[in-house]
Amino acid sequence: MATYDLLVIGSGPSGQRAAVSAVKKGKRVALVEMRSVVGGVCINTGTIPSKTMREAVLHLSGYNYRSVYGMNYRVKEKITMSDLAFRVQHVIKTEVDVTEAQLSRNGVDVLTGTASFVDTTHVQVDGTSGSTVHEAERIVIAVGTKPASTTKVPLNGRTIINSDQILDLQTLPKTMIVVGGGVIGVEYCCMFAALGVRMTLVEKRPRLLEFADQEIIEALSYHLRDSRVTMRLHEEVESVEELADGTVVANLESKKRISGDALLYAVGRQGNIDELNLPAAGIEADSRGRIPVDKDFRTKVPNIFAVGDVIGFPSLASVSMEQGRIAVERAFGDEVVQSNPSLYPYGIYTIPEISFIGKTEEQLTEEDVPYEVGVAYYREIARGQIRGDTTGRLKLIFHRETKQILGVHIIGEGAAELVHIGQAVMTLNGTVDYFIDTVFNYPTLAECYKAAAFNGINRLARFME
Repeated sequence: MATYDLLVIGSGPSGQRAAVSAVKKGKRVALVEMRSVVGGVCINTGTIPSKTMREAVLHLSGYNYRSVYGMNYRVKEKITMSDLAFRVQHVIKTEVDVTEAQLSRNGVDVLTGTASFVDTTHVQVDGTSGSTVHEAERIVIAVGTKPASTTKVPLNGRTIINSDQILDLQTLPKTMIVVGGGVIGVEYCCMFAALGVRMTLVEKRPRLLEFADQEIIEALSYHLRDSRVTMRLHEEVESVEELADGTVVANLESKKRISGDALLYAVGRQGNIDELNLPAAGIEADSRGRIPVDKDFRTKVPNIFAVGDVIGFPSLASVSMEQGRIAVERAFGDEVVQSNPSLYPYGIYTIPEISFIGKTEEQLTEEDVPYEVGVAYYREIARGQIRGDTTGRLKLIFHRETKQILGVHIIGEGAAELVHIGQAVMTLNGTVDYFIDTVFNYPTLAECYKAAAFNGINRLARFME
């Protein structure tokens, strides 16, 4: 029986970061991964494949340059699923290699197999070469999630698929139904719409992405409709069937029937806990497989921690990495290292992409915080014209009295990169005056911050006269 200071279950972003952080503390660490390759959902079926596919879609479809070269501009006339998969597989392989090299370089023992608890300090690993039991003083659960399923939607892996099976589509469909208006559903809806697929998006809530700023989501909804996406909001799927001719039909509770060549079911994800035997460790998960933790990511069993998507919202790879790092610090008694979740940025890779940090207007209104807004439009910024993105905008929200930045919300190409300027200023408790007094390179999208700051300050000035 091998004994470790820390055993990590799962090699996604949170597990990987936890394992390496512990090694840096001089601890003996093992990492268990059920797949034959490391990287978890993030690298193999989730974040990396979807973001790579998006990049391939944008390039091959010529989407970003249609405002310059015309609506019919395309880099490749007939785009196939093979074209998209080619780029995706290349990036996945590279990312797996990088992750394996990092774990090896740091001396992490990678155990391939399915982990299950024997008790609070022992974990059994069932691999191709048999079963082994390992002892660890501290354990981090980082098993991630898998797509949720329902009997209403009989997946067949060909025309009725979940988000893990996107690249299993044999051909690019002419029409497609997406069930679920969360991040995953909306991202894939945007990608296929950019390729000219006629999309129908079904979402039971009254608006998409309810946690994001309403104005930004209204702008996204406009672009979706402009890309010929039909949105069925406040609607729920009652059943899905495959007809004899291969067509897929979604029957809604409102008695509407929607047909398409393919259907993507993207209604949430479940914690990947089925094999863990959590009761043996005295841990319980909720109905969606999420494991409850405290602010230090400790479960109700003091020596067992849980991090990443398996603990629920926000389920972002960037946040998962930080959770893994913090959990290890706490596991080995370091209370000094801190992290502020209110300053975590969100990146949503729709087309156009969305990124934000801080509070939304809706939240500030609810909290009775006096605020002002400044907006800059890409179409009024030289770089926006050069890049061919005339639809983007950047919105600064700041306190009316202290001028402190309370939120940054961006829609448009480069949003996920651009948001970090606002993040830095917010982290250092900066005010809108920082952007007024700062010189930005010209022409850049970063200039949006200065334009938005002047726009907001000028609004404020009207009340000072």
